[in-house]
Amino acid sequence: MPLAMNRDVFITCAVTGSGDTVAKSRNVPITPKEIAASAIDAAKAGAAVVHCHVRDPETGAASRRNDLYRELTDRIRSAEVDVVLNLTAGMGGDLVFGDVESPLPLNVQGTDMAGATERVSHIAECLPEICTLDCGTMNFSLGDYVMTNTPGMLRAMAARMTELGVRPEIEAFDTGHLWFAKQLVEEGLIEDPVLIQLCMGIPWGAPDDLNTFMAMVNNVPPGWTFSAFSIGRNALAYPAAAVLAGGNIRVGLEDNLYAGKGVLATNAQLVEKAAQVAEGMGARIVGPAEVRERLKLQKRGGRA
Repeated sequence: MPLAMNRDVFITCAVTGSGDTVAKSRNVPITPKEIAASAIDAAKAGAAVVHCHVRDPETGAASRRNDLYRELTDRIRSAEVDVVLNLTAGMGGDLVFGDVESPLPLNVQGTDMAGATERVSHIAECLPEICTLDCGTMNFSLGDYVMTNTPGMLRAMAARMTELGVRPEIEAFDTGHLWFAKQLVEEGLIEDPVLIQLCMGIPWGAPDDLNTFMAMVNNVPPGWTFSAFSIGRNALAYPAAAVLAGGNIRVGLEDNLYAGKGVLATNAQLVEKAAQVAEGMGARIVGPAEVRERLKLQKRGGRA
């Protein structure tokens, strides 16, 4: 894909994620009510899309409970502000091995493996406009945790998402994930228009230096729509990199907790900062209606 700045940019806010961030910031929302409120604030600040996980309301730990997704979905769709709903489907592929001398049996703390139907059951329940598809297996962060998404699992999940009329957002953590995404499209399991999220800087996927980022961008086929983000210290710089490379923006507390050095952010503040960057570059921030038209999304529930 040739380098060409994007002049019409949409912002996705990744509201809470599934990582151990609750203890690090009081602004990370936990309950469906808190997550919905933070998502709505992000929409008011300029996010056209909100990407949501749910958490156990008692512990703050990551959860796959359908009732929590249902409550979250209902709260967002009944809000006075319009926004495109994007739910994760990344849970249920978490594999944690034992120690390096005895990898089996698996460590029950953190291991959460589910079948394809169960992994998308909340998608069938809530019917968001978009849901994520983590398009590969990789060593993830520290210890002996592997994010597991086999080709067979991805084919089954992609087929179910397409059958439900929900647009998959392919999350690519490395170039091989983009390679397999092309295969899913070639097999007709994902339909046009194709939506990609380039996930940079997550150990141990693609690092977030600009050379690697442009290698990822150059592997996105013409006609596909992509967004990009990085985590941690480079998260605040990536809105500019994404727009300049022809993409859209993702920010949010799933990826980064800070508005500046030592200053804890809210989701709305991160969206506002990203919008200021894009507009300062001469881009226009587009809203949910235009995103739906561009991506041919099926709007369900909420306000007209």
